[in-house]
Parts: sequence; C-alpha cells; structure tokens
Amino acid sequence: MSPVAIARPGLMDGKALSVAWRDALALAVAAWTKAGGRPPGLAVVRVGDDPASAVYVRQKTLAAREAGFEVSDVVLNESATQDQVLAALGELGARSDVDGLMLQLPVPGHLVTDALLEAIPPERDVDGLGVWQAGRLGIGAPDLRPCTPAGIMALLEAHGIVLAGARALVIGRSRIVGRPMAQLLLGADATVTVAHSRSRDLPDWIAEAEVVVVAAGRPGFLPGTAFAPGAVVIDVGIHPKPGGGLVGDVDWGGQAPAVAAWTPVPGGVGPMTVTMLLVNTWQAHGRREGHPPLAAPVAS
Repeated sequence: MSPVAIARPGLMDGKALSVAWRDALALAVAAWTKAGGRPPGLAVVRVGDDPASAVYVRQKTLAAREAGFEVSDVVLNESATQDQVLAALGELGARSDVDGLMLQLPVPGHLVTDALLEAIPPERDVDGLGVWQAGRLGIGAPDLRPCTPAGIMALLEAHGIVLAGARALVIGRSRIVGRPMAQLLLGADATVTVAHSRSRDLPDWIAEAEVVVVAAGRPGFLPGTAFAPGAVVIDVGIHPKPGGGLVGDVDWGGQAPAVAAWTPVPGGVGPMTVTMLLVNTWQAHGRREGHPPLAAPVAS
C-alpha cells in the first residue's frame, strides 16, 4: 500500500482546530451584530435527565453563547409524550429568532426518533440528520452536514490529507456518523468501503485502507497495531474508563502510534463536532440574513 499524501502528519489536534474555528466565528458574529444585525439563534431540545446528554448539551450551549449566539435550552420530562415533544419542536421551529434547531439524542425509548427529527424544518436542521438533509448528502449536494462527519472532514482538510483516489474505510454505519461519513468521503473522491458488525475479513480491509474512520461504538475495539504504516486513523469513539478518564474505539496500548496521522481521545473529533454545530447554525442564519458561510481558518 502506498501511503496517502499528508501535508501535516502526526497528531490531529481537534481541540486546537476547534479553537481556530470558534475564534473566527466569534469575530464574524461580533462584526455582524455590531453593524446592527440579528445574532444567530440556536435552540436545543433535550428529553429526560440522562447525565451524558446533559453534559453534551451544556458543552454545545456554552460554546454557542461564547460565540455570541442567542440560545434556547429546552428540557422536557423523561415521561414527555411524542405529541409533547413534537409540540416543543414545532413551536421552536416556527420562531423567527431560531436559525438552528436540534434534538439531543438518544431520546427515551417510548419516543419515535425518526418522526421527531422530521418535525425539525430542514432549513433549521443543524444536526443534518433529517431525511431532506440526508437526501441532499446522498445525491452529492450536501447542505447542513451532520456535525461529526463535517468535523472529521475539517480535520482532514486542515492537515492537508489528499483524499482524491485514497482508499478509505469507515467502520460503522449509523445515521449520525458512518453513513454520512462515507458520503462525504465519496464527495471528496475517495474510494470508500463501509464495514459493520457483519463484515467478514475486517483485518484485511483495514490493512488495505489509507484512511480509516473508526466509529464502532465499542471501547478498545481495535488495537493500534491493526493499521497499516502510513495510514490516517480517525477515532470517533469516546467512552468512560473505570476509575476515570476517557478511551476511544482504538487502543494504542500506551505506545506512540506508528501510523502517519491520528486523532486523540479526548481532544480529537469531539471538539470539532460541537464546533460544526455552530458553523451550521451560522450558515442557516446567513441564508436568512444575507451573509456568507464561514470560511475555514488557516491552519497554524
């Protein structure tokens, strides 16, 4: 296997890149509001008191406020009915000051997730998970892109990783990461394979891949030795460790990775996911207010 071309090999610091994006966004929002423009508005709906969901929502709303957004954080009871959640989404989706609307997943098991996501107006679907946005992505015309895959693409671009013609492997087929990730890589002219729980001969696929996105949702699913020299490894997983700390889907065994580029856990994909939610909201705001999307900051 010939290694993929990389302008900036090594650790792919999502935290640092996220700061660059958020700084650029905050400057754009400040300039817009100083000139008399309406600030972007983000509304987040959470159902229940799941501790992990509460942490994720707090991260998102804090980052949005720091960027100068107006934020509505709506929390419904765990026992909220489908109709009650639909009503909350409908009310927020109709508000003139809400540019981005998202439903924190997962929701309690008695709720129908697909129907709730479809209640979000497509032009405000800043998580990019509704059927309209998925359809745009599927035909190669992405609009508001799902946040985690969009953040991964921003990391790859910032590190000068040439995707055209590269052999890319996505491990996982969820609607949030795996499927849209494959579509975005295809859009960048990579040759893409999607592996999942029923895929046979996974080690052989990994050995041939120049870019691997691991979104299996299982801590330590792959050892760091599984990848070919020169590969680029994106670890989407983030799991609590017994005794504290976090671990990804890849277990590097305490050794320095032998691959060409990789994301750490934490500090890799996670910060970029939150940042792309803000970028999508600014884009949705711009379509209503008449300003362009945010340009990618120059990597330092």
